[in-house]
Amino acid sequence: MTQNETACGLVHIYCGDGKGKTSCAAGLALRAAHSGMQVVILQFLKDGTSHEMQALAALPNVTVLAGKVCEAFFWNMTDQEKTATRRLHDELLDKAAALPCDLLVLDEACAAVNLKLVDTDKLRALLDRSDRPETVLTGRDPADFLLDRADYITEMVKRRHPFDKGIPAREGIEF
Repeated sequence: MTQNETACGLVHIYCGDGKGKTSCAAGLALRAAHSGMQVVILQFLKDGTSHEMQALAALPNVTVLAGKVCEAFFWNMTDQEKTATRRLHDELLDKAAALPCDLLVLDEACAAVNLKLVDTDKLRALLDRSDRPETVLTGRDPADFLLDRADYITEMVKRRHPFDKGIPAREGIEF
């Protein structure tokens, strides 16, 4: 039985405090897109402008949706910004779930769940669909219900990172 003949896609989680979760998901998205699959990427808490996302969005069979309403990190957001972010995330999750695709990437879904910036019932329903596409979730500290549904769990472990020495994120390397 081929991947496209399966009734339900598998669930991947790329988690941990190490660098590379989004890059790993982007690599899978690139592989899928170049094999003819329809790919939808939803970035929670990000604006979709990283070079990886720009390159993927340029492909005809890739849709990138992004859910960031302000530049502030969560801990600096006002209550209004948090409410607006959750509303946008829920709308984009509905949109992503409605788009036909073979691979669905939910980048930073773990953070959106942990910060209560997405409706977890909607996310659970998506993961429980019998016609679910291959689905990737990224982020730190995945919730137990996500781990329970995962077929693949890959943890990136940070041993050393230049940020610890005060070196900021660099264009083309970290974003």
